[in-house]
Amino acid sequence: MHEILTLQLGHRANYLATHFWNTQESYFNYDVASEPSLIDHDVHFRLGQGPGGEDTYTPRTLIYDLKGGFGNLQKWGGLYDQGDATEDLKRIWNGSVVKQQAAPITQSKYQKALDEGLEKVPKLSSQDVRYWSDFAQLFHHPRSIVQINDYELGSTLLPFEKWSSGEELFSTLDKEHDLLDRDIRPWAEECDQMQGIQIFAGADDAWGGFTSRYVESLRDEYGKTSLWFWGLEEAGAPGQNTTQSLRTVNIAQSLQAISTLVSLYIPMALPSILPQYVQLDPNSAWHVSGLLSMALETMTLPSRQKPGNTKRGLLSDLEAALNVNGNQKIADLQSSLLVDPLSQQTRTKSSAGMATDSRIRVLDGQGLVVHEDDMENAKSRLDMDFSSGKPSQTALSLRQWDKANHVFGKVESIRGLPTSEPKSDEATDEATSRKRRRLASLPNVEKYYHPLPYPLLDSFPEIFAPTEGATKAPAIHGSLSTTTRISKRTQGLQNMVSRMVNVADREALLNGLGEIVEAYEEGWDSGSDEDSD
Repeated sequence: MHEILTLQLGHRANYLATHFWNTQESYFNYDVASEPSLIDHDVHFRLGQGPGGEDTYTPRTLIYDLKGGFGNLQKWGGLYDQGDATEDLKRIWNGSVVKQQAAPITQSKYQKALDEGLEKVPKLSSQDVRYWSDFAQLFHHPRSIVQINDYELGSTLLPFEKWSSGEELFSTLDKEHDLLDRDIRPWAEECDQMQGIQIFAGADDAWGGFTSRYVESLRDEYGKTSLWFWGLEEAGAPGQNTTQSLRTVNIAQSLQAISTLVSLYIPMALPSILPQYVQLDPNSAWHVSGLLSMALETMTLPSRQKPGNTKRGLLSDLEAALNVNGNQKIADLQSSLLVDPLSQQTRTKSSAGMATDSRIRVLDGQGLVVHEDDMENAKSRLDMDFSSGKPSQTALSLRQWDKANHVFGKVESIRGLPTSEPKSDEATDEATSRKRRRLASLPNVEKYYHPLPYPLLDSFPEIFAPTEGATKAPAIHGSLSTTTRISKRTQGLQNMVSRMVNVADREALLNGLGEIVEAYEEGWDSGSDEDSD
């Protein structure tokens, strides 16, 4: 069934994943008289049984968070009876038991409405969303919930920020429990033909160190399985030099350690340049994770499409298109909303404190993307670049930077358009075409089309400016690409951290980053010397 197991590591990752799972749940079609879903639900969901013998369908996921990070979410998720923990203790302890319980976190109005089965639920706002569980729409299996009690969310006495703290925490827990045996193996053994494991985690805090050790164990156990890492980074915070320096070093350590072990490493940050049709609160994790999830969900959509309806792309297929030279495992993520030409008017009001770019992707009469600058398709820039959140970037500098870059491989996912993908008898053999393009130093481009637009659910924040004729399910154009931009960005990171890390760690870290720089330069000459004449 080509199942995918998900690992959610940390509070920010759980915000992102909650949007992802809400979207997956929306693809279920409960009306037997309607057309069957185009999505293969078995990729991300498992069939089980509740205590009363009823069938349950829960996500194939593991949710790790610190103490205090789960909000009102119950470990048993409402599907199973938790029982009385005090009675369990009495079976193994003959003495008296004193039960101490923290004050329960109140359930949000939105969650209460869902539990009561109301058709109309209260409208969510940033003030209503205190935890990621406040806008979750589905139940999780009890085996999915993993609370880490060694650290507390938001603690100032013992913050979970240093990369080494994450490494140490994994080592401690793994020594005590053997995390692969306890957490991973039961899920993996349920799969008929697991296509991969996708990992959501912070790359700029201690979760990066935790993930690096986790991925090392996963790679030892599942040597040929696709491992995708979506590394979350916070946008730059001017004036917070100490914090920003720590995050920069953490990013460098995550990039150097994790990218060598995974099949694909995708850095994700709130873009410093946002189109005017995006109006979000950059301080709201609910808002930011919603935008990131839209791009992530669009790019992974080919991996869960039912075969036969549209072109299906397993994780390994997407990797092959991006990793052209065999050592290019880091990819940049971009995305755009596509709008009908009759409804391209947007508000000009920008989000507070965020730079904006008025460009918007427009469809011509045939449903094809029109590029303003008429650049070749492989180099075309979509409206939102999630690969870096540096506040110093401008729209002009990004476009100028792109012109000097070479694209090695690119995967595009286009959804919600009335057009259909090319017929199979019109396509040349993919392997032969890929080899020919590589020999000619041309970008390897793979495109996937899907008629499903992106659903804007009542759990999704209103971050898109309303337009005439706008719908609750916009068309999206997303892309992953491997380019020489990654070399330049890594080289800049290498130069920064060389002045921040201690001597003992400096050589190994800089050498690792240097290998990444070379991987995205090899065999490519931008021709910049000719421009100097």
